[in-house]
Amino acid sequence: MSKLIYGDRVGKTAVLAPGASAIIFDEAREKVLLTRRTDNGRWCLPGGGMDPGESAAETCVRETLEETGLEVRVTRLVGIYTSSDMIIEYADGNRVQPVAFSFEAEITGGELGLSDETTEFGYFAIEGPGGLDGLDLMEHHLQRILDAAENREATFIR
Repeated sequence: MSKLIYGDRVGKTAVLAPGASAIIFDEAREKVLLTRRTDNGRWCLPGGGMDPGESAAETCVRETLEETGLEVRVTRLVGIYTSSDMIIEYADGNRVQPVAFSFEAEITGGELGLSDETTEFGYFAIEGPGGLDGLDLMEHHLQRILDAAENREATFIR
């Protein structure tokens, strides 16, 4: 089980953890693909931690394939997200301050399915009924989704 911890400069109690997430829209750009995590049962964007020797974009592609079965191509960097006031604490006691590169990506192949890291997947409306409001969504992923939905050229730095 993982949990988010907030507090003034709580990041000092953790290690930095670079990672990447994929934002995959439906064709109309009205819905976004989310997965439900096995470790805490919450909804999130496909993504995860960067391995030594890979770029942030390569992390996005690898993690998306591992978690969803989809092959993707990164199309743009939406934003870089990190805060010294938020960390993730895992069941084993590890505490990390994420440094997340959030990319928009398009599907190039594969087949959407479950993995040992996911229990469900689905496309959810960004606004309105059947959308993000009713989901137990990882709080720090909501801003990434909303930023991507703006579809602006400039990269967000948050």
